[in-house]
Parts: sequence; C-alpha cells; structure tokens
Amino acid sequence: MSNQVQSNMQKVAYTALAGTSIEWYDFFLYGAAAALIFPTVFFGEASPSTALILSFLTFAAGFIARPIGGIIFGHFGDRIGRKKTLVTALILMGVSSTLIGLLPTYAMIGVTAPILLTLLRFAQGIAIGGQWGGAMLLVTESAPKHKRGFYGAFAQAGAPVGIILANLAFLAVSALCSDEQFMDWGWRIPFLLSVALIGLSLYVQLTLEDTPAFRELKEAQESPNLATAQQSTKQASEKPVATSKTESPVLMAIKKYPKQILLGAGAFLAVQVTFYILIAFMLVYGVSNTNLSRDDILAAILIASAIQVPVQFAFASYSDKHGRKGIFMLGAILTALWAFAIFPLIDTGNFWYTVLAISGGLIFLAMMYGPQAAFFTELFTTEVRYSGATLGYQFGAIAGGAFAPTIATYLWTEYDVFWVSVYIAFASLLTLLSVMALTETYQTDLNKTD
Repeated sequence: MSNQVQSNMQKVAYTALAGTSIEWYDFFLYGAAAALIFPTVFFGEASPSTALILSFLTFAAGFIARPIGGIIFGHFGDRIGRKKTLVTALILMGVSSTLIGLLPTYAMIGVTAPILLTLLRFAQGIAIGGQWGGAMLLVTESAPKHKRGFYGAFAQAGAPVGIILANLAFLAVSALCSDEQFMDWGWRIPFLLSVALIGLSLYVQLTLEDTPAFRELKEAQESPNLATAQQSTKQASEKPVATSKTESPVLMAIKKYPKQILLGAGAFLAVQVTFYILIAFMLVYGVSNTNLSRDDILAAILIASAIQVPVQFAFASYSDKHGRKGIFMLGAILTALWAFAIFPLIDTGNFWYTVLAISGGLIFLAMMYGPQAAFFTELFTTEVRYSGATLGYQFGAIAGGAFAPTIATYLWTEYDVFWVSVYIAFASLLTLLSVMALTETYQTDLNKTD
C-alpha cells in the first residue's frame, strides 16, 4: 500500500474501533447494570431471584431487537451505503443510552419505569443490530485482500474494549461514591457519558468516504448499460453487477444465501453464549458464590478483556495467512473444553484464579471472534453483503446471547453450575459443526459477484 492509502486505511480502522468501542460500551454497560443495579432500582418489589430474572429479561430485549435492527439497517446499508447507515446506528445508540441514565426509578413512577427501561433497551438492540454491519464492512471492504482479517479485527475489538470502558466506568463511579450513592444516582453517570457517540457519528459523517466495493456497486446501478456490457466480458466477473432497486436486499440475501445465513448464525452461537456468561452471569455467580466482591469480579473481567484485545488481532492476522475455518474451529473445541474449568477455578474464591478462568474463556473465544468480521464479509456478494452478514450475526446473537445469562441463572439455581458448563460446551459443538459446513473464504475477491 502507498503511504496515503495506508494512512486512510488506518483512519478508517481506528474510527471503526472508536465507534464500536463506545457502542459496545453502552450495550455492555446495560449488562453490568442488569446484574448489579436494575433488580433493585427497577424491580424492587419482587423477590431478589425474581427481580434478577426480570432484569436479565430486559437485557434479553436488546437481543430480540437485534435481528430487527439488522433487517432495517441491512436494507439501507445495501441501498444507501455503509457510512450513512453506521452514522444513524451510532446516533440511535447514543440517544437511547443517555436516556437510560435519565430514567425515573420504580419508586418514582411505578411499573412505567421498567416498561420505559425495556423500550430503551429495545432501541439499543436495534442500534447494535445495524452498527456491527456498518463498522465491519467499512473496514473489511476497504482493506487489502491479504490484511482483511487484521483490519476487520478493529471492528471486532470494539467488544472487549467496550467491556473495559464499561467496567472502568462502574469501578470509577463505585470508588467515588458510597454504596448508597451508587445505587441512588452514581450508576447513571456511565450511561450519561454515552452522549459522546453523537459527536463521533458527526465525525464519521464528515470525514469518511464509503467503501470502494459499495461505490463500484452504485456506479454499476447508476449505469445499467455499462453494467450490462460488463456482464458480457470476462472483466464483469470481477465487478459488482447492478441489482434491482425494487427488490429488498434483505429478501435477496435470504433467497440467495440461506445456507450461509443459517450457518453463520450457528458459527456465532459459542461466542455469544460464552461471552455473556463470562461478562454478565459471572457478576452474579462470583459475588453470590465466593468471597469476591462486585469490584473484584469487575476487575477480573476488565483484565481478561484487556488480554483478549491483542490476542484477537493475532488470531485475525493468522487467518489472513492460513484461512478462517481452521482457527475458528480450534477456538470452538478449546472453548468447549475450557467450559469445565471455569467454575472450579472461580469457586476457589481466589482473585487470580478467577482472572485465569475468564481470560482463558475470552482467549479461546477470540480465536473465533477475531477472524469473524472477515469471514462473514467474504460469505456474501456486495449487493447483499450488509444484509446477509448482519442477519447471520444477529440471529446468532439472539439464539446464543439473548437468554444466556437467564438460562445460566436457571441451570445454576435449579440444578448445578456444572450444567452451565455443559450449556457452553453444547453451544461450542453447534458452532464447530456450522463452521465445518461452511466453505473457506480467505482468498475471496470482494468485488466478485454471482
């Protein structure tokens, strides 16, 4: 790459990292609050166990909304562009999260409070449903072929970085407030900081161009005679083909790539189940079942997430040279095995064993999540790529992550925490089988269409 091209690529990559980090910060902030704060603040009239389950169900509302967001934003992302769609998603998340920080509690307005909370969580889900596809395609469609995995990891890194930011925010506020102040008003501060997303969205709108693949597609759509001529030449196979402006890209993706969407969702199962058990359910289990404090568990998750970031880039870079499938499948196998070590390590009540338990899970998860952006990008052609990749990702998210903390809580309280490990292992097996059924993609030309 020339220096100018490399500089532009770095700007795109770091902007995607910033956008996804803050967006996931908002999303994960809710997960921590759902475990630690919302059962008391919004469901205080229920018993502790019921309040916790109700709180986690509002957490699940965000996941239920994600496929809806994927459908809406996927349509417009393939129609009007990756950049404009990403900007809209960022603004929606910033507004929703800020409003959560301003919500009256159950004690103030009764049942209206949890209803409003659920609606805002739903809006968060719609936003995150659109955000991932926009940020992911912004980097992968702009990246050189031999570095698509590496640059795609910038969008993926937003998840662990978001965890770090969310946990740091809660730890900082917790250190500055008494427990009473924290539960009264302190928890609102991290949510109010989400207003920064609105500023970032303006930066993206004003400074970044859309991806080369999408610009070529638009040129083909706006020049039908040229597009027709291209299709009759060998060169046409390497250029986007104009598609009907009346047919929905979402429906086109489902029609052309049902297998890829379904298997993509299956490939994401283990990532989601494991991730949300480690960062949400663990807050409840660790505090309730050991002598570790809330801040201890938050710190352990923070350290583990900091470890995840560089290894995720390493695994993504490995996939650029050796393929996506092998490292993805190895991650699924190791996650299944590690599932049975997690809770015995945490049950020791030792802080560093807890860090080890969570870090191991996130490292093996990173073997899947790191290459995922490039892998999902390469499964679809340009005219339906936003829709197809997003649908696979978001259906996997709802199937894997939506109810993972709730299911884990039920298995733990009604049976034994051992069955939570079985749950993770089973999800990992389904992921392994899904990836095995997909074709290798790492040498795919993103400008090539059927």
